[in-house]
Amino acid sequence: MDPFPPPTGGASLLLSFRMHQKTTLIVGGDALAASRTYAALEADSAVIVLVNGGLGAVCEELHWRAERGQVNVLDWRVLPVSEHGTGAISDMDRDISALDRYLTETPAVSLVCITDTLSPSPPGSYARLIAPRIARLCRAHRIPINVTDMPELCDFAFAAAHRFVDPVTRAKTALQVGVTTNGEGCRLGGRIRREIVAGLAREVGGAVTKVGRLRKMARELARECAYPAGEGDVDVQGEEGEDSGVMTPNRPVPMRGGGASKGEEEESRAEAARRQMKWVAQVSEYWPIPRLAAMTEREMRAILDGGVGLPCNAEGAVAPAYFPTDEENKSQHGLALAAPSQRKGRILLVGSGPGHPSLLTLATHNALTKYADLVLSDKLVPAAVLELVPPHVEVRIARKFPGNADGAQAEMMEAAVEAANRGLTVVRLKQGDPIVYGRAGEEIIYFRSHGYPPVVIPGISSALAAPTFAGIPVTHRGVADSFVVCTGVGRQGRAVRLPGYERGRTLLVLMGVARLGEVVQALTGPVCQGQGQGRRDGAAYPMCTPIAIIERGSMPDQRVVVSTLGDVETALASAGEQRPPGMMVIGWAVLALGGAGEGKTGVLGVGEGVLEDVEEGKEERDVERVGRWLGGRKWDVWEGIGEGWEGL
Repeated sequence: MDPFPPPTGGASLLLSFRMHQKTTLIVGGDALAASRTYAALEADSAVIVLVNGGLGAVCEELHWRAERGQVNVLDWRVLPVSEHGTGAISDMDRDISALDRYLTETPAVSLVCITDTLSPSPPGSYARLIAPRIARLCRAHRIPINVTDMPELCDFAFAAAHRFVDPVTRAKTALQVGVTTNGEGCRLGGRIRREIVAGLAREVGGAVTKVGRLRKMARELARECAYPAGEGDVDVQGEEGEDSGVMTPNRPVPMRGGGASKGEEEESRAEAARRQMKWVAQVSEYWPIPRLAAMTEREMRAILDGGVGLPCNAEGAVAPAYFPTDEENKSQHGLALAAPSQRKGRILLVGSGPGHPSLLTLATHNALTKYADLVLSDKLVPAAVLELVPPHVEVRIARKFPGNADGAQAEMMEAAVEAANRGLTVVRLKQGDPIVYGRAGEEIIYFRSHGYPPVVIPGISSALAAPTFAGIPVTHRGVADSFVVCTGVGRQGRAVRLPGYERGRTLLVLMGVARLGEVVQALTGPVCQGQGQGRRDGAAYPMCTPIAIIERGSMPDQRVVVSTLGDVETALASAGEQRPPGMMVIGWAVLALGGAGEGKTGVLGVGEGVLEDVEEGKEERDVERVGRWLGGRKWDVWEGIGEGWEGL
């Protein structure tokens, strides 16, 4: 057996190429050229864009950058050509001659990238024809070249790269990751890059910035050392460099003596400098990423002074104090809520979904069962959800009785901030999704102004979940191709302007059942221009339009009252005591999937899927359709949720 593994070809030599005081030549002026230009500028490269037509032939971004002096755009056709005979030459020969002379006279060009060879090329372009000649020319000048969509001409390829941002300062950091599939799957390479990024701690870029500062401080201390003759210099890069194939942060370090006070020989300055660089390597290896990102200047100096570090075993090798946990190294895209690293109050603004406990998101469930010290709940959140809160956690219910909504809102916001000031984790619990008519925006602004920007956890909105539980699709082919969500009551009880009738649209009205009569009048009555009832944008709804009132959607005592706009007030009154919260679904989607009849899927057409353009007799057909759906009655009542939810 061979003592060493045999090389397997097909890989690339992955390099991190420094472009400071070097020039990148981009041949092309399209959007891809702009992308390559931006990458080169971030690498501190000078950029020359070469294109026939000059500034007038480049994309908007390159034009903008050229105007601000970030790039230099050259018109290929005005570049001087090399010496040649007096005979006429073709445009392609002239361009090659001009480029040859330019590369000869511009030794700073280190990379060439051709971008306008994407197939098919624009009419009149010979980019793909000239690319092989440019590639041969660059190799003659010993300049690596990349040609888009022509891998056989490429000396190098661009990796699917990502540059990390510090989540605190939002500044770009020095950390980059790149993925290459060596031409086997470029699109997949981009996806793999995203998944790698998503799996890393969100603070990883900031951690690199802090460690870079720590290394710089160690180098500065090393340079300050006046080494005695014979001690040599300190390798400040150390064996832990990025290009090192072997990482040995645990290599034993000589035990540090007690110094002259104990009669021991003092550590030399060179030894101290080497030890400091070793400490930097060990901190980089063992401290959690969030801990590295949170290092202060004082802690960095303590690390280098030996006041903060990691304990050693008897042989001098490092014994790690702790390893990062899953919560400490949480993904920057992860939705799991981590417990705070220090006891500082925080506020979680949480959506409880439509009501059924099994529809809580995992994040909401964790917030209620693991992290909450205090739960401030809206009054309509079902008891089944509140029962999940551990017994030792205090739960307060908002006192939003009629006329006190604003006062109750202010009371809950003040209570949340007061508890956060005491170091508690406050869960502000709202029904459905907090952003959908949950007044979450007001609370977010308030909490931010008091130093507690909340974590907003979405919930499943009852606007979509309740119709689903009632067997009503808000969109359905042949019935409804769009939907609108609105409220039935404005701020402080004011009337709202409702949308007009469109046959293929479903109207979802939240918080309006108590004003059912006003809503029906607004939808079916004449358009009024004042501030009174009946305000509507667009056409009136036919009185035969189906409507469903869904109460306590998704809960075991769910009730759905189905009727038409003409009969729904009587239907609701006849159904008995109301069961808030409730919502309205208005439109032909209400009868799409069932009821007493078979349901209907061809509401938008005379035949299935055929648009109805014959107005004559349409209303009579609609009345007949609704009658079949209701089984000859004027309304129907559906109790409970569908089968199959038991135990879910």
